[in-house]
Amino acid sequence: MIDVIVPLEQEGTQAVVRAWLKQVGDRVEVNDPLVELETDKVAVEVPAPVAGVLREILLHSDDEAKPGAVLARIAAVADVAEAVAESARPERSRGAPAQPPEPRPSTSLGTSEVRNSELRLSPAVKRALLQHNLDPKQIEGTGRDGRITRADVDRAVEAGAKAPAPSPSDTGIASHSIPHDRMRLKIAENMLNSVTEAPHVTAMFEADFSAIMRHRAAHKDKWAKQGVKLTYTAYIVAACIEAMKVAPAINSRWHEDRLEIFDDINIGVGTALGNKGLIVPVLHQAQRLSLQGVAAGLDELVERARAEKLTAQDVKGGTFTISNHGVSGSLFASPIIINQPQSAILGVGKLEKRVVVREVDGVDSIQIRPMAYVSLTIDHRVVDGHQTNGWLSRFVEVLETWPED
Repeated sequence: MIDVIVPLEQEGTQAVVRAWLKQVGDRVEVNDPLVELETDKVAVEVPAPVAGVLREILLHSDDEAKPGAVLARIAAVADVAEAVAESARPERSRGAPAQPPEPRPSTSLGTSEVRNSELRLSPAVKRALLQHNLDPKQIEGTGRDGRITRADVDRAVEAGAKAPAPSPSDTGIASHSIPHDRMRLKIAENMLNSVTEAPHVTAMFEADFSAIMRHRAAHKDKWAKQGVKLTYTAYIVAACIEAMKVAPAINSRWHEDRLEIFDDINIGVGTALGNKGLIVPVLHQAQRLSLQGVAAGLDELVERARAEKLTAQDVKGGTFTISNHGVSGSLFASPIIINQPQSAILGVGKLEKRVVVREVDGVDSIQIRPMAYVSLTIDHRVVDGHQTNGWLSRFVEVLETWPED
């Protein structure tokens, strides 16, 4: 029997078993996905270490999965073949033929409904059913051969939200309750820990996006033909890299006895997952990348995040974070909570045309420019206003003087 082990390295505060993708008695091949583990930062699949038959599941849905713990046991192919051959022999030394061990049914909590092989549910549909505690037999499938699709599950969730069951309220006001999922609970825990740990201070500047809009208009179609999506976020990342040269302590971590300033600039970009929360994939060693390299890296990370395909490495080791809250319409947010144990987080508001005053040939001129508020929230233990404003000044300067070529 081969043990399936929880990975020793995991990104997040605590891992739990989210869903089993194979059941006791199933034949598995090497690297077949067996089970999904979830932390507050990422969901990862644990693959089968050997080919064989899944004989035992030791950690079930919602169980804590500590690094090094045994998740399950697999009977390797050689052992299975030997057991089958032994059972086929006509005579035994004790006069009774050996029978191959019958698979024990899994006892994972809350998952029996989604383990009906006749339903032929995809992993994405299984995850959604488990998350929302839905019975697939109550959902009408619109896919091929009547299969349930993720869209079918989303519609069922929406219908349930529109017609909630009444529940008592201490206030006497009509209400209904929505249980917290694990990701939301972990986000809440991390946010509270961050503001408790670090004194937050926010500085706010305004940035003119005219220069990068001209550059993007001149290059986006050509880069798209090369498979690179050029977004405003790529310019923001590049400007962050330049600003770090002015105030390196922004890219640091506070320790009780020292300040650890990182040489690598690993920038996390907050990516919304709809009602499921927020994930922060990390672009590692961004200081080594060209603008085109930044754009390509971001596009890949965001796509994998929204498809729930991020690995633990994709969310690990961030030294600075960008919150582009303007994409959902926000002009300004303060304070944006620091992603501990980092020392600062950049906020970028909605890009919109505004009336500004510019001096042209010594004369004030009223112009319409594409503007956005940008803020830097810092851990005041680490840096003061001087470094904060210096960083923002350089950040804005890079955006506003971006060359067109």
